[in-house]
Amino acid sequence: MLTTILWSILVGAVIGALARVIVPGRNPIGVVLTVLVGIAGSLLGGVIAEALGAGTMVALLFAVIIAALGVALLTAANRGGRWGRGSTRSRTF
Repeated sequence: MLTTILWSILVGAVIGALARVIVPGRNPIGVVLTVLVGIAGSLLGGVIAEALGAGTMVALLFAVIIAALGVALLTAANRGGRWGRGSTRSRTF
């Protein structure tokens, strides 16, 4: 059980790093969130590949694509670094 968790974190970190390389521009999300997106992409990609009866390489490809989409969505949502830093402030022009 512990080995599975450690492998998931390791694979998720690699998948998340690959996803960050694929997504162009500056990524304002942190390393921890990138690893979590990578883990989610890895799990979801594995489930989809298993459902399709595909092999390991297809699962890896699905995992990277799903994680890249996740990184892109989180980057777009955090454009300008607005998470937790006074995003409700009013602006004066």
